[in-house]
Amino acid sequence: MTDAALAFEQGPIRPPNESRSLLLRLTRNCPWNHCLFCPVYKRRKFSLRSVAEIRQDIQTARAMADEIAALSQRLGAGGQVDDRVIRHILNAPDLDDSYRSVALWLYYGTDACFLQDADNLIMKTDDLVAVVAFLREAFPRIRRVTTYTRSKTVLKKSVEALKRIRAAGLDRIHIGLESGSDDVLRFMKKGVTGDEHVAAGKRVLAAGMELSEYVMPGLGGQAMARAHALDTADVLNRIDPHFIRLRTLRVPRRVPLYQELEAGTFTMQTDDQTIAEIRLLIESLEGITSTVASDHFMNLLEEVSGTLPDDKARMLAVIDHYQDLSDLDRLVFRAGRRGGRYRSLDDLTRDRATYEKVHSLVESMLDTGGEAGVEKMIRELVDPYV
Repeated sequence: MTDAALAFEQGPIRPPNESRSLLLRLTRNCPWNHCLFCPVYKRRKFSLRSVAEIRQDIQTARAMADEIAALSQRLGAGGQVDDRVIRHILNAPDLDDSYRSVALWLYYGTDACFLQDADNLIMKTDDLVAVVAFLREAFPRIRRVTTYTRSKTVLKKSVEALKRIRAAGLDRIHIGLESGSDDVLRFMKKGVTGDEHVAAGKRVLAAGMELSEYVMPGLGGQAMARAHALDTADVLNRIDPHFIRLRTLRVPRRVPLYQELEAGTFTMQTDDQTIAEIRLLIESLEGITSTVASDHFMNLLEEVSGTLPDDKARMLAVIDHYQDLSDLDRLVFRAGRRGGRYRSLDDLTRDRATYEKVHSLVESMLDTGGEAGVEKMIRELVDPYV
C-alpha cells in the first residue's frame, strides 16, 4: 500500500441489490425524516455536500482503484482483483473502510455505482448533472448509476431536468412508495399521496430512467391491510415500474412506529396475515410488466419473485404452498428462515437433518413458552437486522 490515509465519505445504507456497487455519498441523511416505520437517519440533520467535496471523493476513489490495480500488477495478477489481491487488502492494517469497499467493488466486477443518501434529486439539477458526468468521466467502466429519491422531490423536477440528469449518466431511481393507500401514507407520515406517487413514477419513466418502487407489506397493520394491498396494487398498475421490491415491515423498539404499537393505535399483522396480504397484492397486479423482487431478509418468502405477467401464477403458487403447510411446519419454516437456515420452501424437505433440528427447537419452545415463546424467538432473530 502506498497511502493508507486515502479515504472518502460513505453513508449508512444502500439497497440490498446494490451490496456490490461502488458507494458514493452525495447528500447526508434524509431531508424528510418523518416516516414512522424508518429507523435510519433519525436525530441526524440533513445536509447537502458541495460539488467540490463530491468531486474530491470521486477522485479519491479513482486514486484507490489505480493504486489497487498497481498492487495487483506487483502481486502478479495482471491488474485484476483476484482472491490473492483481495485477501492482501482485507488483511492489511489501517486501511479505511472506503478503501476496502473499492477493492471489493473491483473484485466483484459489478461496474455499478449507488449514490447515497436518501434523496439526491433534492440537489440542484446543474450540480447533480455535473457530479454524475464527472463520475462517468472518472470511471468509464461504470455501466449503471442509481440513487434513492422521494416522489415529492421528483415532482419538483421537470421532465426536461430529469432527462438532463439521465443524459449525464443516472440510469435508475429507487423510490420508497411503501403504500398506495392515502390513509396508510398519512398515518405513517410519509408526506405523499398515492396520486403523487403515480405522477412521480410516470415522470421518471418519461425521462428514460429505470424505476424501482419499494413496497412495504404489513404497513397497513391489521386495520388497513386490505386497503393497503389493493390501493398499492392500483398505484403500481398505473405506474408500471421496472421493478417492484418487497420490504416487509418490522418494528423494533428504536423505530418511531413502536410507540404506536405500545399505545394500541397500530396492530402488527402476523407473518401469515402479511403473506395473505402479499397474495392479494400480487393477485391485483394487472396490465403491467414489472419485475417483482423479494430480495430482502425481512421477507419471509424470497421465492415470490418474477416478471409479470408470465410469472404471476408461479408467485401465487409459492404463497399457496406456504399457506397449505401445517401450522407446525409454518412455524418451522419461519424459525428456519429467520435463523438463516432456510431460503426457500423446498429447504423444508431438501435437508431432513436441518428440518429435525429446527422442528425440535420449535417444539421445545412450544412446550416451555407456547406459541408466544416461538414468536418472541422469531422476533428476536429478525429485528436486529432492521
